[in-house]
This record gives sequence, structure tokens and C-alpha cells, in this order.
Amino acid sequence: MPKVRVTRRLHFAAAHRLCNAAFDDAQNRAVFGACSNPNGHGHNYQLEVTVEGEVDPTTGFVLDVKRLRDLVSDLVIQDLDHANLNVDVGWLDGVNPTAENVAVRIWHRIDGHLEGARLVSVRLWETERNLVEYRGE
Repeated sequence: MPKVRVTRRLHFAAAHRLCNAAFDDAQNRAVFGACSNPNGHGHNYQLEVTVEGEVDPTTGFVLDVKRLRDLVSDLVIQDLDHANLNVDVGWLDGVNPTAENVAVRIWHRIDGHLEGARLVSVRLWETERNLVEYRGE
């Protein structure tokens, strides 16, 4: 059977502050700019999860996109939506919540939970112009 990639897009709103605990306030401002505001700031994130697998000859699906949506919602979105990424999400503890770091952590939350498909990429849009992609490498 042919292999096909399927992508599901989900969204969440979250706040965060970019900072390195080893830096003083001046150094955090120099490195992270306005993103290091002590009170944080927020984004309306778009998350794209792509999986790959063989097309099931019975259903015509690689993976039912509703199953993919539900899985990502349960493992990721419910924890991140309307949360402060610095303090509210246990699986981000100790991580500077840059888009890069969040994408890697999302990958690890999803990987291994897909039956009949392989996780290919996690793409996280922090803004309309800022996108990061992680492929498990």
C-alpha cells in the first residue's frame, strides 16, 4: 500500500516568559528582549502534527484525523491551552519555553502513542511569521 502523510492542525493560547535563570534581568532583556517581560506575554499558537503510514485498504485512512485530533488534544492541548508555560505545565518544568523547546516536548508527548502511523513532524507557529519544526532528530 502507498505511504501517505496526514497533518492535523490544532491551536492553543498560552503565556510565557523567555528567560535563563542563570542570567540577571539585564542579560535576560539583552538576549530575549520584550519576550523576557517579568509578567510574561502571550501567543495564539498553531500546532501542526504530521504522521505517515500506509493507507488502510478497508478505511482509506492512514489514521482517522479525529483520532489524531483527540490524541493530541488529550496529550498536549488540554495542558497548554490558557496556561502559563513557565509554571502551569509539568512536562515543561525546567525548560525555557521557547517555541523550539515546546515543539520538542510536544513531540515526546505524542511519539509512541500512534497506532498504525509514524510521527513525522511537529510544527509550531508561535506567530504568523514565526514557525519551528521538529522531526525527532
